[in-house]
Amino acid sequence: MISCRISPYVSNNIGKCLRQVKWVQSYSRCVCNSNWIIGHGSHRKTLVQSQDNVLNFTGIHCRNLCSSLTGSISLPEYEVICNETLESLTDYFDVIVEENTHLENADVTYGDGVLTVNFGNPHGTYVINRQTPNKQIWLSSPTSGPKRYDFDPSRNIWIYKHDNKSLHDLLQEEIVTIVTSNVDFYSNCSHSGKHR
Repeated sequence: MISCRISPYVSNNIGKCLRQVKWVQSYSRCVCNSNWIIGHGSHRKTLVQSQDNVLNFTGIHCRNLCSSLTGSISLPEYEVICNETLESLTDYFDVIVEENTHLENADVTYGDGVLTVNFGNPHGTYVINRQTPNKQIWLSSPTSGPKRYDFDPSRNIWIYKHDNKSLHDLLQEEIVTIVTSNVDFYSNCSHSGKHR
C-alpha cells in the first residue's frame, strides 16, 4: 500500500492514476518534501517537482503521468501527438524545399494523415503516415526503406524498436545529404525529444 503525505489537491488525481496503471501493489514508497517520489530503485518517478505545481496537477497531468509510467498512450493522446508531429514535419519540409532552390521538382503534400515529400530524381520520395490501429507512424524512405515508429512518452519521441533510433534522428541523417543547407528536425518539429 502507498503511504504518502501529499496535498489534498493532488491526492485524488494521483490515486486515480495509480489505480488505473495498477501501480498500487508494485510501488510502495512515497517520499515527500519539495519533491514527491514514488517507487524504488531505478523505477522511482517524480510525481510533482515543486510544491508550486500542486494546483496545476490536474487530470491531464495525471493522464500524462499514466502514459509515461506504462509506456503507452491512449488513442485520443495518439491522435493529438500524431497530428502535431505530422503537421510540424509538413511545415518544416515546406521550409526546406523553399530554401533549397536546386531541388526544382521537389514537392510537399499532406492530407488524410499522409505526408509525401518528393525530392525528385535522384533523391526519391519520402512517405510518412499515421497508422491509427497500431498507434504508430510509418515511414517509407528511398534510402533506408520502411520503418514503423512507436511513441515513447517518457522521451517524447517516435522510436523504431529495431535500431532504437527516432523518426527525427533518421530524417536528420538522411535529409541533410539531400539539401545544401543545414537542417534541424529536433528544434523545428514537435515530439522530437529535443523540441525547445
